[in-house]
Amino acid sequence: MAKARQIVKRRKAVTNIRKITKTMQLIATARFQGAFQRAVAARPYTQKITALVEELAAAGGGQADHPLMRENPAAEKDLLLVLTSHRGLCGGYNANVLRRAVAVLDERRPRPQELHVAGKKGIAYFKFLGRPVDRAVTGVDERPRFEQIEPLAAEMMRRYEAGEFGSVSVVYMRFVSAGRQIPEVVRLLPLSRETTAAAAAAPVGAAASAIYDFSPPPQELFRVLLPQTVKVRLYQCFLDATVSEQVARMVAMKAATDAAGEMIKLLSRQFNRARQTQITMELLDIVGGASALQ
Repeated sequence: MAKARQIVKRRKAVTNIRKITKTMQLIATARFQGAFQRAVAARPYTQKITALVEELAAAGGGQADHPLMRENPAAEKDLLLVLTSHRGLCGGYNANVLRRAVAVLDERRPRPQELHVAGKKGIAYFKFLGRPVDRAVTGVDERPRFEQIEPLAAEMMRRYEAGEFGSVSVVYMRFVSAGRQIPEVVRLLPLSRETTAAAAAAPVGAAASAIYDFSPPPQELFRVLLPQTVKVRLYQCFLDATVSEQVARMVAMKAATDAAGEMIKLLSRQFNRARQTQITMELLDIVGGASALQ
């Protein structure tokens, strides 16, 4: 009976775990819907402002000049921002992003990299590897808001214009669909025709077809549009990372719930066999005792 009791206790523990994972799956599903709606709502604005800057840069010719579009060949280092999650239980989400980030760092090893990491999981991972993190970004919560991202983007632009960085890149999980997320590296700065075209999810024409009369002058337009483009693109990266995290957690918790259900069935069969064996042994004891009395 001791074995049967152990099986009952284990089945009860697995049942409790299944309730927890099922609840977490439902929570992740609800959060995914909210994050997905925010990401989808922001994406058209990101695409349009990116396409507009591209067309203005092409139409303006030599007049389209701004510090954010210039290279900094004299800069001694680059900036790499890695976006991870604050919590675990999201499958291979963090592992894929961090593996991509480490690959980028190894590729750029001859050149110094200033490493910024958003998310407790990423900070703990680089600490485990012994790689120094120059800045831990902790001011962005699990539901990123534009007012949280704007100061971060403004600081990046200020330091880039000061010539501290040769480039600014972001490693994050790009959301393609509910069944596909891709760890990606996006170059935020310097802005150029190639980077702005790559930022838009929808393809943009290779050449600007419109002819513009600039009022106000191109310099004034770019002074407003380019910083806003960088802020919006960084905000979109955070939104995509959040959606991808919730999808990964939803899938991981569903897999855990299904595995717990299969284990409960297996333990139930083991309990039935153990109980039947015990009943058989008790019957044999009774029959043997009766035979001994005769």
